[in-house]
This record gives sequence, C-alpha cells and structure tokens, in this order.
Amino acid sequence: MRRLLFCVLPLVMMLGGCTSSGYDFLETASVKPKFKDTDPQDFGANHPQRHAVHGIDVSKWQGDIQWEKVKASGVSFAFIKATEGKDRVDNRFNEYWQRARAVGIPHAPYHFYYFCSSADEQADWFIRNVPRESMRLPPVLDVEWNGESKTCRFRPDPVTVRAAMQRFMDRLEAYYGKRPIIYTSVDFHRDNLAGYFQNYHFWVRSVAKHPQVTYTDRRWAFWQYTSTGVIPGIKGPADINVFAGNAKNWQNWVASVSRPSAAAAPQIAVQQAPTPEAVTPPAIAPAAMMPVNPPVSPPVSLGAVPPADLPPADRS
Repeated sequence: MRRLLFCVLPLVMMLGGCTSSGYDFLETASVKPKFKDTDPQDFGANHPQRHAVHGIDVSKWQGDIQWEKVKASGVSFAFIKATEGKDRVDNRFNEYWQRARAVGIPHAPYHFYYFCSSADEQADWFIRNVPRESMRLPPVLDVEWNGESKTCRFRPDPVTVRAAMQRFMDRLEAYYGKRPIIYTSVDFHRDNLAGYFQNYHFWVRSVAKHPQVTYTDRRWAFWQYTSTGVIPGIKGPADINVFAGNAKNWQNWVASVSRPSAAAAPQIAVQQAPTPEAVTPPAIAPAAMMPVNPPVSPPVSLGAVPPADLPPADRS
C-alpha cells in the first residue's frame, strides 16, 4: 500500500472484558524491534526506532511470507489487505489472516476505497468477505488518491469524500462493533480530512518526515514510516509502522478493542443509494451517502493512546 487520539475509556474499562480468542492478544513481541531499511530517512530526534511497538502491513505483493520469522523478528501487529472497491478480494487475504493468527500476531483487515463505487456497495463487499466472528482488532479504511488506477481516477470533492467515508465506516461499526481506523496519506489528508473525524484513530503515512511535521493538526495512533523496510520472513521491501504509545499502552489498547463485539446485532434496514450506470463519476450526492438510520450501537471503544505529538522518550 502506498501508501487522536480519542480517549473514550478509562484504564479500568480498557482492561476489563478481555477474552481468549485462539491466541493471546496481550502478548507483545519478545524481541525489541530494530529493523533495517534499504532507503533510511533522517527523522531526527523522533526516529521511529524509538518506538517500542512495530508492525507491518501486507497484501498479495508480499508473496510467500514466513510468519514464524516475522513474529520472531519483533513484529507486534499486522494490517492485512482484505478487499478493494466493490468486487475485489486480495488473493492472499485468507492465507495471511490464518497464518498471522496461528503465530499469534494481532492483525486487522483493511479495505482500499474505490471512489467509482458507492459506500454501501463497498461495505457490503467487505462484510461479505471478512467474517464478524474472526474480527478482533478494528477494521481499517484506506483512503488515498490513486492516480495510477486504470479504471478510476475520479477525485470527488471533500464533502462527498467525507460523506462516503462516514457511510462506509458507520456500516462497518454497526456490523462488527468496532470503530474503524482511518489510513491516509499526506496529500489526501490535506485535501479532505484536516480538521475532521476527530473521534477516529488515524494511521498515517509519512516516509520522509515525522508526522508532527506533515500532519500538524492530527494526532495519530499508527505511523507508516517506510515502504523500503527489511523484515525477516518477507522477501523484498516491506511497509513498517509504529504504534504511538509504549508497550504497556499497546497491551491496554489491544485488550480494549479486542473484546467481543457489543454491537453484533441485526442491522437496521437502510435505504440503498442508487447504483450509477457509469463508473466515473458515481451519481451519488453527499446527502444520499449519509446514514438513513442512527447506528445500531453506541460509539465503540477506542483504547487510550498517549498523544502522538510527544517524543517517545518523554512518555512513561
């Protein structure tokens, strides 16, 4: 992938209600990660290696992954591409999902948003392909401009973008009982998201400068700092990310978001926006993408993470 924090629960609530799920979600990597990079950047005092918790994001382009080696290297989490648009599934998703679970790496699925299909079509597709019972960490909505696409280079206006995102995320939160994380790039955030979605965790891409420079108005939970990393068990360059907090913060956050879904109830019927015949641009007004009914669940827990604009060394 080319590719806040909003504290809603006190610590005691974050630690409560955690259940067993085939592997220990409170487990963190036993090896302090320090990964090589084939094109390292100078991030100054806030170098990502000062963060305790590192993870990866993967898709079919990573090919065969030796997940045991990935785990042993110190990787603490994995974002795994699940779907794209309204009709594409990453052909490695099921394999990666099962293998990450088998070795005990906490993992979350992500959806690459396609601006020539409606939010409802894409939410339906994601829900169809990512089982609710296997969902522990929150799903991720990946929004970025894709100028290299052969089928859709449409760039909606910011109001339409945000309405589509909200609709998609409301659908996923209602179904899975977990508020999605938003992944984005510097330019997409500047064009559409600055000042919005303050009650969502953000995973930001910034491979040349620290996010506090490139996202001056945004707290972040995850930072993708390189796409040229070296991860044992993965052939070729890898995307590497860090979590904003320390190891204890990570344990608490994972415990809070991996609880069984409180919102896993039948969805309220919603009015579907008409599907356009032409794919560019979609004939959907922003208002048509907004939720017709209120969410079927209250806001879902987003575990507390310390402010990401503080140097890691200054956090307890």
